[in-house]
Parts: sequence; C-alpha cells; structure tokens
Amino acid sequence: MKPTIYIGADHAGWELKEALEEYLKEKDIRIVDMGNKNLVNGDDYPDFGYAVAKRVVTDENAHGIVICGNAQGICIVANKVRGVRAATGFNTDVAKSAREDDDSNILCLPGRHIDVKEAKKIVDTWLETEFSGEDRHIRRLKRVEEIENDEFGANA
Repeated sequence: MKPTIYIGADHAGWELKEALEEYLKEKDIRIVDMGNKNLVNGDDYPDFGYAVAKRVVTDENAHGIVICGNAQGICIVANKVRGVRAATGFNTDVAKSAREDDDSNILCLPGRHIDVKEAKKIVDTWLETEFSGEDRHIRRLKRVEEIENDEFGANA
C-alpha cells in the first residue's frame, strides 16, 4: 500500500510544491495539500511545516514533504512534533540515506535551490527507499525517542 503524502510549502516552495503534487498524482499517489493553497508572498513556513508534521504522526501510513526556501526552517518546525523524523534532502544520496539510516518520515526540500527535475529525482529516491532496519540504526532511533521524552534532553 502506497502511503498518503501530506505536502506543504510557503511562498518560497509553493511552485515546487504544485509541480510535485501534480507529478505524484500522476504516479497514483494520494496527496493531501496542507497549504499554502495559493501563492502568498510573505506567508510563514512554520504554519505549513507544523500542519504536515501533525498529520504525518497521526496517520499510520503517511509521509510528508515540506518545502521552504532552504529547507532548514520548515525542517526545524516539523521536528518539533513528537514522532517526526524530518530530514533535508538536497540530493538523491542524502534523501536515500535519510530513509535507509534514519527512517525519515518527512522530506524537506529547498525550493530556492533545486529545480523541479532534480526534486522529482529526490522524491522518487526517498519514496522508493526503505528503512534498513539495521541494529545500529534501530538503536540510534530508540535513543532519539528517549531524548525526545526527556524534558532535559541528552541526560543534561
């Protein structure tokens, strides 16, 4: 079963979001657009990153794609939601590693730094890559959960 993809972007990623949405629909992937629905200069990436992240953690078979200018801001906000493992994917190697090693559930793309053709390759790689399940990666992800649940973080 293919996952539902929740997608969101601010003004800096809006055009790329629209292109990826169409591309993924053509591949018969269920897309839910979490905004912005229209190009609004000056809108704020936290609104869309948060909306996608909340849906991803409440939908068992979901993944997310979020886009802002450099991918960093929207990645930061997505990772504020417990259970999210958002990762920037500025090329196919990084996107593959983010899934294979880190079991990322949200892909963060830099709308101002990649074109549609490259973004499609990155998204395809990310969606086609499975988590390796290797012991060392499982151990590390469990540690991330422990830290996430520790109000003081990293045994401070």
